[in-house]
Amino acid sequence: MLDNKNESEQQINVEISEEMAEGVYSNLAMIAHSNSEFILDFIRMMPGVPKAKVKARVILTPEHAKRLLAALKDNIRKYEENYGDIRHSEDPDIPFMNFGGPIGEA
Repeated sequence: MLDNKNESEQQINVEISEEMAEGVYSNLAMIAHSNSEFILDFIRMMPGVPKAKVKARVILTPEHAKRLLAALKDNIRKYEENYGDIRHSEDPDIPFMNFGGPIGEA
């Protein structure tokens, strides 16, 4: 078993393909969960087009979802320290969508 010092010094070599490195643009996220997983759907909505398409789906364990939340909070704090507050606009063109299960919207 590794002690905490060794675990924090351990590095992971992460590779990314050229195609994956290009990324996917998303301007809407839908989040659903069960007792064992969180499902994040990243969606691209185009102005004036009634149909939106899921561009990526990520499935996380509850533990990893909580770690993601903490990492996002930390990165948003750092971003706002450098660039100022991120303004939240209420966009009437983006509808709230609920498909009958527990869900959140980002």
